[in-house]
Amino acid sequence: MSKRPWAFVLGGLLVALLLAGVVSNYASAHPDGLDSSLLKGCTVNADGEITGGSCPAQQAKDHELADSPLADYGVRGVSNGFLSTGLSGVLGVLLTFALGGGLFWLARRRGPATDRSSGPTAGPAGPDIDPTADERAAPAAGTR
Repeated sequence: MSKRPWAFVLGGLLVALLLAGVVSNYASAHPDGLDSSLLKGCTVNADGEITGGSCPAQQAKDHELADSPLADYGVRGVSNGFLSTGLSGVLGVLLTFALGGGLFWLARRRGPATDRSSGPTAGPAGPDIDPTADERAAPAAGTR
């Protein structure tokens, strides 16, 4: 295998790490379409907390994994928001790369494909015998 595919994969990994670790901190802090549509009918303060009205977002509950180490686009225990978001992105990229690489490693071709139609081959138990080879050769020899 040439070194070029590895350079491409490592280059892609470095770009993903840069995007996740640095650029992700500059993503919009405003709610996306789903969040904003769930807040229609409610009044919200500057911190994003519902202060009045009636909307579907009032029935929202925390996710079961809300207290996990990487919840809410950050790392629990890291007080610096910029570092927490970047570290969370980097850990997510590395975890995804490791899982994907592991799956590709498991699914890889283990050796060159063998073509069984090219004729007898010597295997661990000796040469493979094709019982129809003699039958094909016999009529051809008898007709000449």
